[in-house]
Amino acid sequence: MEDYGIYNTYSSLLMKQICSTDFTHFKHVRFVLTDLDDTLTYRGRLSAETYTALERLQKAGVKVIPVTAAPAGWCDQMARMWPVDGVIGENGGIFFRRKNDGHGIEHFFWHDKEKHSEVAERLKLIGEQIKREIVAARFADDQPFRMTSIAFSKPQEDRLCSLILDALVQAGAATTVNNLWILGWLGKYDKLSMARRILRDFYALDIDFDRSAILYSGDSTNDAPMFSFFEHTVGVSTVTDYLDQIPQPPQWITCGPGGAGFVEIADAIIASR
Repeated sequence: MEDYGIYNTYSSLLMKQICSTDFTHFKHVRFVLTDLDDTLTYRGRLSAETYTALERLQKAGVKVIPVTAAPAGWCDQMARMWPVDGVIGENGGIFFRRKNDGHGIEHFFWHDKEKHSEVAERLKLIGEQIKREIVAARFADDQPFRMTSIAFSKPQEDRLCSLILDALVQAGAATTVNNLWILGWLGKYDKLSMARRILRDFYALDIDFDRSAILYSGDSTNDAPMFSFFEHTVGVSTVTDYLDQIPQPPQWITCGPGGAGFVEIADAIIASR
């Protein structure tokens, strides 16, 4: 049987404290891609200091794009009102950004427009089927605000979590789990593939050739593709709870959890400039 305690200890040793890093290491960073829940927030709340850190990054000329499993409804509000340059949501299914006039929102989707209704109907049927088969399964509170994904509240019981995941896979859905949700969607995409598309199409940045331009921050298992790909990766302190489920740990770790950790990240990037 695998000793996850030893794995966690080894992975923790691989990560460097961001507060002890030579900040010039981040001097080429032009984009910050960041998870939302328990990375920008902590225990469900966004602090004033973290919000200000987003604004400080923008004023320093760094483009900030949250990349989250959160629903379209949340992403619309963030794209409209937060000091960010856009939001990738529902684990890569959507990208929302503010129009040049500062009021309206542009909506972009992984799937072509003509497939939206088909995808939505299939997801609805999958959700209803799982609810019939697994009585204890509960839709996430934010499910009514989703456009390209189906989310179940993450149960405390590992067995129930596995049953829901297996049911989603059997129904043909891609899946991931974070600290809040069990997420399912239709299509071969994730946070990384949508980030690659958005940075290429909207910012003329090829992440396969210019990885040093991006820093990614996260805290959980659905951040694993990003941690494995980018040159600059930072986990807020609570990432240690998920190291046994992340193939490659982030390069750096913060002292503080959630938004407090993100403030450390913003400080390091701004200091490098």
